Amino acid sequence: MLRLTEIKLPLDHQPEAILKAAILRLGIPEHDIISCNIFRRAHDARKKSAILLVYTLDVEVKNEAALLKRFAGDSHVNNTPDIEYRFVAKAPDNFAKRPLIIGAGPCGLLSALLLAQMGFRPIILERGKVVRERTKDTWKLWRKSVLTSESNVQYGEGGAGTFSDGKLYSQVKDPRYLGRKVLTEFVKAEAPPEILTEAHPHIGTFRLVKMVENIRRTIEELGGEYRFESRVTDIDIETSGDGHRRVRGVVLASGEHIAADHVVLAIGHSSRDTFQMLYDRGVYIESKPFSIGFRIEHPQSIIDVARFGKDAGNPILGAADYKLVHHASNGRDVYSFCMCPGGTVVAATSEENLVVTNGMSQYSRAERNANSGIVVGITPEVDYPGGVLAGIDLQRKWESAAFIAGGGTYAAPVQRVGDFLAGRASTRLGGVIPSYKPDVTPTDLSSCLPDYAIAAIREAIAVFGKQIKGFDMDDAVLTGVETRTSSPIRIKRDETLQSINTKGLFPAGEGAGYAGGIVSAGIDGIKIAESVAQSMLEE
Repeated sequence: MLRLTEIKLPLDHQPEAILKAAILRLGIPEHDIISCNIFRRAHDARKKSAILLVYTLDVEVKNEAALLKRFAGDSHVNNTPDIEYRFVAKAPDNFAKRPLIIGAGPCGLLSALLLAQMGFRPIILERGKVVRERTKDTWKLWRKSVLTSESNVQYGEGGAGTFSDGKLYSQVKDPRYLGRKVLTEFVKAEAPPEILTEAHPHIGTFRLVKMVENIRRTIEELGGEYRFESRVTDIDIETSGDGHRRVRGVVLASGEHIAADHVVLAIGHSSRDTFQMLYDRGVYIESKPFSIGFRIEHPQSIIDVARFGKDAGNPILGAADYKLVHHASNGRDVYSFCMCPGGTVVAATSEENLVVTNGMSQYSRAERNANSGIVVGITPEVDYPGGVLAGIDLQRKWESAAFIAGGGTYAAPVQRVGDFLAGRASTRLGGVIPSYKPDVTPTDLSSCLPDYAIAAIREAIAVFGKQIKGFDMDDAVLTGVETRTSSPIRIKRDETLQSINTKGLFPAGEGAGYAGGIVSAGIDGIKIAESVAQSMLEE
């Protein structure tokens, strides 16, 4: 089979134009084509007056060898790569201890699913609740200002990605096409089939809930076991006479000890108490850079017109997104983060008396506003040099400041962009109504981030306004604060993906500092599952 890339067609092309384009590209008669299927579809909106759809096609042809010879050296005509996933191991009939997976977010789910498919019957320990109960608890914060500390946007089945835009693409290098394995499993779990062909697929919260439930059922049918509301409070580590450390199990908040020689840490970027426990137990952890900032909201229609011109609203294109970067004069990098077309800004705290924001969209992306984080990169060397866990202290400092600025009720502080750029407090809202719940308080956001971040964001918004018309409109709204862009720590691991100083402990996913987003976390979960399986067979 041949793979054809960069097949470009007008936005309004007819379905039969795809086959005709393949015939034209290969220069063969139609009867020489056995099949023609879309592998991927993207759009090129660099020229708003002539937006193109860009296809990658898999074409089965007669005389394939002759065609490959004719197109030798043409980077857009090649053999279709083999992207079928193959398991690296199979569980023996008897193995002493089952692997444990701490956390049921995307990384933990894919790790558990792969281990279950290989026959290792993993046990999944999740501090939060099943996804539907967790959803109810999350809505209590959004509607009634009642935080459930172990069941919220950060904790519970599905992880933080459940309450997000549900983006299903990644920029990580993926030579084994593990991302395809992730998406294929999602489709099996009733995700929309088009996520396999769209260049920038997403799924949305409501569909993620159903998908997560279906993956759980599959894992259980394969012999896996879930333990919800089972917070891990300690790691049992055995130290030999020569100083080598080895995991022997975990301890739950209930006091129960579960023996295990292989423990996957898929704990998410907000598991601050677990980070502290690991540090106290001597697991090697290092601080890492992350970013802090605000959420910005505009009418989605303004972003659509700025990106798509006359084709704004075209259902093939959907709600427009953007990706923006600016290097500020004070040396700080400012960029858009987790852009949510047609979505909402959500309360995302997991600790009392703190305000944290995130963005979320449904599959339809049909809400009135677009939102994105506008965040500033920070580093431990410059901004939080006070120790391995100092990044957590910094996050809490500004999340507490946002809680106070919002009035101390989980309302978020907000400011009109025009007021923010002018350096004055907002006393009212304009035409853009903030989507954050339970409530917002117009104020001056300069008390909610360090001065260098405020200065850099002010400069960046003005620059972004020249790139996207209306981005710096007076009535656009900033909501504080966005501090959980990624984990503030990394649990360093070796070439076998185990902790560099604690054998049997497998740091994984976003919380351990090795992923950012649903698909990259899922990819890491697959790699971890493979490493766990190989380790179990070797011992």
